[in-house]
Amino acid sequence: MGRDGSSGSGVSESVVKKVLLSYCYVGIWIFLSFSVIVYNKYILDPKMYNWPFPISLTMIHMAFCSSLAVLLVRVFRIVDQPSSPAMTRELYVSSVVPIGALYALSLWFSNSAYIYLSVSFIQMLKALMPVAVYSISIVFSKETFRSSTMANMLSISLGVAIAAYGEARFNAWGVVLQLGAVAFEATRLVLIQILLSSKGITLNPITTLYYVSPCCLAFLTLPWIIVEFPLLRSTPSFHFDFFIFGTNSFCAFALNLAVFLLVGKTSALTMNVAGVVKDWLLIAFSWSVIRDTVTTINLIGYGIAFLGVAYYNHIKLQALKAKEAQKKALPNDEEARNLVEDSDGDVLGRKNESQG
Repeated sequence: MGRDGSSGSGVSESVVKKVLLSYCYVGIWIFLSFSVIVYNKYILDPKMYNWPFPISLTMIHMAFCSSLAVLLVRVFRIVDQPSSPAMTRELYVSSVVPIGALYALSLWFSNSAYIYLSVSFIQMLKALMPVAVYSISIVFSKETFRSSTMANMLSISLGVAIAAYGEARFNAWGVVLQLGAVAFEATRLVLIQILLSSKGITLNPITTLYYVSPCCLAFLTLPWIIVEFPLLRSTPSFHFDFFIFGTNSFCAFALNLAVFLLVGKTSALTMNVAGVVKDWLLIAFSWSVIRDTVTTINLIGYGIAFLGVAYYNHIKLQALKAKEAQKKALPNDEEARNLVEDSDGDVLGRKNESQG
């Protein structure tokens, strides 16, 4: 009796501890993601810090993250480099370079949108990410077309369109930039499946920064020289604020560590649900603190999109549970087991989609 009671207590304490840690990881990720978005808005917005140079800001982030990633991987060896298969020059050029180029474009366009759009409206536009990922996955034959899923995607798109219609500070160029960022990021997530995961290469956020950040930095150099360097050179009054840009870059790097903790210790689906909570908090913050105008039509539109995304996540979770149940129910038949393992690529694709 005593042993049973202590065992039950031990299990209970273990479960409680695990739940509390999960909430802790979620809280850290939401805080850092929230901080990076608001901090970037503060730096880039002409009405705030007024430093409208998104390429320069992205390059500062990439240089900082590259330096710390090299220290962690090569000097302190806190995170091991993937060794199977080895990251050869050919593999880097054919797989990592295209992903780095898309990442550079995604960050450049996303940061540029902060100059023209409110934080709340940007979060509403980001609800289109599942639509973009699903559509691009169909183009690359990573997903099969399903009319029910496409109807769900159309409902999300309709919700975002209604939110855009009700936007008080609608700026067409800002919308184009943010939609471009969504398209580039969705393509990047799909190419990760095609170019890396299909070859057995998995990169955590630190090794991703180690390989991708220098490549991203190199791709941003040319547009920076053409677009922003002449403007920076013509403003001699500007001085580099190490505190502002240092803390901003550190927050961006810490966010990658938080992603590693959250996905590694919980799941990508947990991160996706936490992302919805973060979006609503950002909308509330944008309205109450930054004093951005959030209209009733905005909220109705985003509410429709939110329901569509929530239903999409529910379908993904059910599909994942069905595959797990199928694997457990299979007899020890090697051929049948291989068939299930072959279908796991679809689940992995959805996992990366959630991370996006």
